[in-house]
Amino acid sequence: MADRSNSDGGRTQAKPGAVVRAVRMQRGWTLAEVSRRTGLPISTLSKVENDKMSLTYDKLQRISEGLGVDISRLFGSPSPEPETPTVATGRRSIMRAGEGRTIETPNYGHLYPHADLLNKRFIPLIAEIRARSLDEFGELVRHSGEEYALVLEGEVELHTDMYAPVKLKTGDSIYFDSGMGHAYLKVGDARCRVLSICTGAESHLIAVSGAVDTDEASIEAEATAHAQGTRRIRRG
Repeated sequence: MADRSNSDGGRTQAKPGAVVRAVRMQRGWTLAEVSRRTGLPISTLSKVENDKMSLTYDKLQRISEGLGVDISRLFGSPSPEPETPTVATGRRSIMRAGEGRTIETPNYGHLYPHADLLNKRFIPLIAEIRARSLDEFGELVRHSGEEYALVLEGEVELHTDMYAPVKLKTGDSIYFDSGMGHAYLKVGDARCRVLSICTGAESHLIAVSGAVDTDEASIEAEATAHAQGTRRIRRG
């Protein structure tokens, strides 16, 4: 025999109990408080939350008004439980002037601060702008996520593949979708530096820039020199 409490001629009956309970718990209300707001007995509301009572439109309307939600909300899925507050990890990193991971490209000189922290949620970097034209810059750079840039020194012209170029002077900033192709160009002869904050993985940002990690390059050079010296000693 078909369960007519769940369906009738192919139509699913509304069971708003889970939604009522979720909204009530989210707001920290007791059944007594909901009873006061809706004018419905506590026993009735208890049966509603446990889906042991069919509701007329009048009762649905009183509940929606009492809870302060649209009546259509009662026919949907309950909202997810609020996330448990994240426990502070206490991690931090202090960088002194002149410290950081240096990455060199033909267009930018990048300084990645706080490289000792892994899995950062956003990547800060300080870029010294070198290229002065798109011909000199080459192919536009793009990487997933978003980017914020604040001009620290000089004047920058930002080119993207979706907007007209925009000039930014010291103190100006911009926030944009870094999935767009983009290029920072230097304007004038003065030194030009930009503080940029990007979402995404640090390794990916370095890779798409075609960069050379000077720290790793120096280590590799030292290792090569050491190996060559070792070979010379053996030959001797």
